[in-house]
Amino acid sequence: MKLNGKQFILSKEMTITDFLKLKDYSHDKVAVELNGQIIPKANFKNITLKNSDEVEIVSFVGGG
Repeated sequence: MKLNGKQFILSKEMTITDFLKLKDYSHDKVAVELNGQIIPKANFKNITLKNSDEVEIVSFVGGG
C-alpha cells in the first residue's frame, strides 16, 4: 500500500486499529484518510487495509 506517499507492504490484511498499533500511532491523536476519504475514528476497527490502498495518517502534536 502507499502510506504517506511511500510504498509499504502489509504482511497481511489488518484493520486500521491494528495497523495504528503496529506502527505505534496513538489512536486518539491521528486522522486517517483512506483512498481519498477521511475515516471516522469509530470505523477504524471495522475497516481492513489492503496492499492496494492509499493511506495518509496525520498525527496531532500539542505544544506551544
